[in-house]
Amino acid sequence: MGHPKRYQRRKGRYTHLTLDDRAVISVMKGAGHSQKEMARRLKISPSTISRELSRNAPPVRMGYYLAHKAHERYRERFSTSHQRLSLKNEAIRSYVEEHLKERWSPEQISGRLNIDHPDQRISHEAIYQFIYAEKPEYVQLLTRAHRKRKYRGQGKRHKTSHIPNRIPITERPKAVENRTWRGHWEADTLVSRKSASTLVTLNERKTKVVILDRVKENTAEAVSNKIIARMKKLPKRLRRSITYDNGHENVMHEKVNRTLKTRSYFCAPYHSWEKGTVENTNGLIRRFLPKGTDFSNVSKAEIRRIENALNNRPRKCLRYKTPLEVLERQVALAS
Repeated sequence: MGHPKRYQRRKGRYTHLTLDDRAVISVMKGAGHSQKEMARRLKISPSTISRELSRNAPPVRMGYYLAHKAHERYRERFSTSHQRLSLKNEAIRSYVEEHLKERWSPEQISGRLNIDHPDQRISHEAIYQFIYAEKPEYVQLLTRAHRKRKYRGQGKRHKTSHIPNRIPITERPKAVENRTWRGHWEADTLVSRKSASTLVTLNERKTKVVILDRVKENTAEAVSNKIIARMKKLPKRLRRSITYDNGHENVMHEKVNRTLKTRSYFCAPYHSWEKGTVENTNGLIRRFLPKGTDFSNVSKAEIRRIENALNNRPRKCLRYKTPLEVLERQVALAS
């Protein structure tokens, strides 16, 4: 009587034992057949039977063999042996770890690696696998996903606009919206329940350059003075307009305009997402300074460090250039 088709082995080709093969081995072993008889039945080498019984037998009860348990051990060992290293070499690993600690995303690291080291390549997916498989402590440095946006803007107590000479964002030139022109900024503040101090964030729409500073109180006068102090150091061609939300801290926008020769635009009430550039930047800042941080205990040096980190991190929208690199190029072209 011939052997069933599933046991036919092709000459010269190595094949792994199947669960059915292991079932035959288990039954024949239980019936007292020799390894040679099992090999003849399966048309394989007796050495294959010997290796199978030694490798996949229970670690405690030697000589005992169950097909499904043996197959589980085989699959586990096969999976482990075929795992590739997440990162190709030590140089890439060092580069990835260095920039993860600077809170760059895997996509930014992957894109920037090609610029800093043209002979090296790594996908962002490989970096994620490296983190979750080998360095779970870096998970906390990744951007949080699926955050629920909490809209901020004009308070419900303001039934009419409380901002004088407010120009809506709908009147902002298309070239500003399309990021064709440089020198157009978005402004916002980060507040903390544990601190009277507030962080003022300014973000240039075209180059993504960030200005980050602190004021002792979240008042219109303090915020406007801080914006003036930081932005007056910029060339005139790099300060043309500022887009705000409808918070009370922005009511002195005309003072800013008179001093800096800028124009103001305002989001629609409860539409802070219309200044998405600075909203995204605030999310990045929260990775350094989580909610609940007392901003009064954050040193000026730490704030400058965060500002520098944001301005020196590659951005996908900038083709993995950094904001400072793009700004320097823009200034050079305008010279």
